[in-house]
Amino acid sequence: MKKRDILTPIGITLGFIMIAFGIVSSGGTSGFVSFVQVSSVVIVLGGLAAALLINFNMEQIKLTGRVVKEAFNQNQHDIPTLIELFERLSERARREGLLALENELDNVDDPFIKKGVLLAVDGIEPEVINDIMNAEINAMEDRHQKGRTIIEKAGEYAPAWGMVGTLIGLVLMLNNLTDPATLGPNMAVALLTTFYGSLLANLVFIPMAGKLELKTDEEIFIKQIVIEGVIGVQSGQNPRILKEKLSAFLSEDMKRKQEEENEAFVGEPANEAS
Repeated sequence: MKKRDILTPIGITLGFIMIAFGIVSSGGTSGFVSFVQVSSVVIVLGGLAAALLINFNMEQIKLTGRVVKEAFNQNQHDIPTLIELFERLSERARREGLLALENELDNVDDPFIKKGVLLAVDGIEPEVINDIMNAEINAMEDRHQKGRTIIEKAGEYAPAWGMVGTLIGLVLMLNNLTDPATLGPNMAVALLTTFYGSLLANLVFIPMAGKLELKTDEEIFIKQIVIEGVIGVQSGQNPRILKEKLSAFLSEDMKRKQEEENEAFVGEPANEAS
């Protein structure tokens, strides 16, 4: 299940607010005019777009919008619920056999879980199930890495094109040292292109690529839990043992919360009896 990740837009907005605060506190609202330079924007954005077109093929360029969109989405992973699912599947498999698990899949939306359980139902050996599902994880990781590369490259190219703009501005300034009226505009081009390039790289592209990498790591982590659960169900592990095994993936906070919920559940009948 996906929902909007508000931290990405909040972080970008906060970064721009801090920059705006620095400009206003130093030069007042009129200071914003000094930081608007159309030629600098054209150099950085135009050069960045040109470099990406050269570096990537059309299929990868088309994926850019989808990749950027992923940075603004958040996958909700409920590990305790996932553990309960495999505990339930294990109980039913031991009671009614693996074939009975097909009926349980009607309420499961995750295709990776469905695939693993169907492999178990088909009687595939645990080692083979592990190899098949890990191969899918590796393929997913490779796809994510290829999609993320275009954002990472944008983070590399933006400061470089800012430096190109700086060199252009310096050359123009040195060629017109005899005309004081041109020194200011040319120096503005020189400095603002570096500013724009560094801003895009360090506030947008590099943090966005880092978030996408983190999301991939989280998805791999969840899929590893699924593999352990499927193999545990297929091998006929005791539901309680399987639950304890999968609980090793829980963080300390999750374990503490689960223990508190279990204690509250156990204490309810006693409280009512009293």
